[in-house]
Amino acid sequence: MDAVSVTAAVVLPPFLLAAIALSVWKTARGLPTRQWRRPRWWVFPAVLLVVAGCVTWFIGTFSSGLDARETCLERGFAYDDAHRRDPSQGFPLHHWCNADQDLVPAFVNPSLVAIAVALLGCAAGSVAAAVAGRKKGKGGG
Repeated sequence: MDAVSVTAAVVLPPFLLAAIALSVWKTARGLPTRQWRRPRWWVFPAVLLVVAGCVTWFIGTFSSGLDARETCLERGFAYDDAHRRDPSQGFPLHHWCNADQDLVPAFVNPSLVAIAVALLGCAAGSVAAAVAGRKKGKGGG
């Protein structure tokens, strides 16, 4: 590994954990103090949702391991090459062993949809907070 890769491998995980911890803290601290009325607050729950989405997608994408045939056989499923996954398909995630058994856990696809909807909610909340703040600023002056 070169120096850049080693540096990234050492620095990136603590940085990501710090960003997640900051987002959890800011989100939790902002709820009782009604900071959700500020558009900037909505960034922190969005960061948490993006992390949750990446972890969920990672679980679904790599649920078949490196060799889907081998994983199916290890789990006691018959493998049928006719149901092989199309590599260009990003959603919904499936790694079919045969017509009946899927290696992707059942929670992955619904969770990804729920996270996407929640991210849209964060965007809407941010816009609503900005509009409300702008109206409040004009009305008071």
